[in-house]
Amino acid sequence: MAVATQSLEELSINAIRFLAVDAIEKAKSGHPGLPMGAAPMAFVLWNRFMRYNPKNPKWFNRDRFVLSAGHGSMLQYALLYLTGYDSVSIEDIKQFRQWESQTPGHPENFMTAGVEVTTGPLGQGIANGVGLAIAEAHLAAKYNKPDAKIVDHYTYVILGDGCNMEGVSGEAASFAGHLGLGKLIALYDDNHISIDGSTDVAFTEDVSKRFEAYGWHVLHVKDGNTDLEAIHKAIEEAKAVTDKPTMIKVTTTIGYGSPNKSNTAGVHGAALGADEVKLTRETLGWEHEPFVVPQDVLDYTRKAVERGAGYESDWNKTFSDYKAKYPQEAAEFERYLSGKLADGWDKVLPSYTPEDKGLPTRKHSETCLNKLAAVIPELIGGSADLTHSNLTEIKGKGDFQKGQYQNPNIHFGVREHGMGAICNGIALHGSGLIPYGATFLIFTDYMRAPIRLSALSQAGAIWVMTHDSIGQGEDGPTHQPIETLASLRAIPNLTVIRPADGNETSGAYKVAIERAKNNAPTLLAFTRQNVPNLAGTSIENVAKGGYIVVDSDGTPDLILIGTGSELNLCVTAAEKLKAEGKKVRVVSLAAWDLFDAQDAAYKESVLPKAVTKRLAVEAASSFGWHKYVGSEGDTVTIDRFGASAPGGICLEKFGFSVDNVLAKAKQLLG
Repeated sequence: MAVATQSLEELSINAIRFLAVDAIEKAKSGHPGLPMGAAPMAFVLWNRFMRYNPKNPKWFNRDRFVLSAGHGSMLQYALLYLTGYDSVSIEDIKQFRQWESQTPGHPENFMTAGVEVTTGPLGQGIANGVGLAIAEAHLAAKYNKPDAKIVDHYTYVILGDGCNMEGVSGEAASFAGHLGLGKLIALYDDNHISIDGSTDVAFTEDVSKRFEAYGWHVLHVKDGNTDLEAIHKAIEEAKAVTDKPTMIKVTTTIGYGSPNKSNTAGVHGAALGADEVKLTRETLGWEHEPFVVPQDVLDYTRKAVERGAGYESDWNKTFSDYKAKYPQEAAEFERYLSGKLADGWDKVLPSYTPEDKGLPTRKHSETCLNKLAAVIPELIGGSADLTHSNLTEIKGKGDFQKGQYQNPNIHFGVREHGMGAICNGIALHGSGLIPYGATFLIFTDYMRAPIRLSALSQAGAIWVMTHDSIGQGEDGPTHQPIETLASLRAIPNLTVIRPADGNETSGAYKVAIERAKNNAPTLLAFTRQNVPNLAGTSIENVAKGGYIVVDSDGTPDLILIGTGSELNLCVTAAEKLKAEGKKVRVVSLAAWDLFDAQDAAYKESVLPKAVTKRLAVEAASSFGWHKYVGSEGDTVTIDRFGASAPGGICLEKFGFSVDNVLAKAKQLLG
């Protein structure tokens, strides 16, 4: 095909393809097949439908775009470059997959302006998209007025066969259908190829029927390679359906234009090779050198800059009118977007004395959530079908359901994985919402990917986990976390807090809310069983991670270190040891990473190096405790699976008793 016969639209589509081909060829690494096949649908979406401002990537009312098939990241980088985003230059394209490049191997929201969410593991992106759509629906229901729509944007997702194979996409899509999220539109790149070859070897279901069963509106574009008008018509029809999300199956050829590798696994995850690149250029009539985009194509695609400025200007006028008519709502909305918290918000967090009734920390968590929701209305979230076990309902505020999007209580159903990814989407919406998701601590195993991704992608989610140990009791070892805390503490940028009582629970929420506003996640681990309120705990000291709860006169002979429900065992044992003339210090180590972040002088004041006799007490794995107890210390921990019995019996049988702590302490003291 000669270049002269191609329209500017066709040239723009080929520019997307060859930016991807050339970048991957230079890097000798990447996935060219998807960008080559999905370029037409992406071009139609970005050029004809999406509202965004390349010169202000964070403009609030932009449409959100998620490339769920994140391995095809060069598709998105090409789009960002062609439409005029400053975050991706032609030099950045040339540095694809290189050290500290703005164009990493998968889209990273914290690296590249214009990328909304981090999409590496397949299926996470479409689930994030559900979260983005929930955020839009919630804010629209809360703030829009009949004469002023200040929240009015779509979430568009491109996903692939791999995303549809992953279970998380099914969880999230099922939930989106239930909620009727009409502003969520997913374009499914139906190319029938995955790494192992034809999807026929493993994936032969009718995806369209599955999505119909989920409650989605489903369309099919049979020729996604060349029929731009069919793609256009499908997106137009999707936007016209307002009471359910839409999935558009777009049948494409992976690696379109490559004469020898298209429609094969060979083009999925490897560079084409110099000879095949040359042949592909000839096949598609692309006569330009690598990384060269004709000026007329750039002039055409960068009309997006002018359009974007217009979109934002129109919205600014709408918001100005809204502000004049509805000043109270506008002020709250602006505070959301600013990332600031209401003045004095933390004053509502309750404090306790030892005279106050002992309760499970999950009950203290419920109190905190409800107190905070009264002054932080941006809190939104819920549980994976464990609302009355996790105690996560914001009372009197109603459930987030179809037609009731203004309400903050989300019932995620038994969908831990989907819940996690959806919460990340809400957090990354950029509107200041603070999402929380809850389940039993052990079931973080079912949502490890989104918890890790919340830490990686700087998503300010709060993970509320209850039933935090063998004290969970009768449900037995499948429900009793052992290694869970250690594995979660190993995740960078995730603060794990295991509070001991009411004061520490309030302190944990203070940390979690502040971290959420600073784009960082926190995981809170709460007890099922009652714990007493201790004399030495405090709200403020939780932020230090570790602090002295009970001290000795002079340098201690022994330091007892506890977390959660076991801190009380340490306090009681210390009292008995002191009565015998021993000098004992008790330290709460509620959040390891926060303590590790303190300066050396503070850490030495809490855990002086000269005191080598240390005993850590935690109803969980011993893994990691060596860092705090040293070679001369010991632990009361558990390195086997639990058992089915009442929680108190489990704790006693596994050695979590004052008597056993005393025995271990005396052994250390010699």
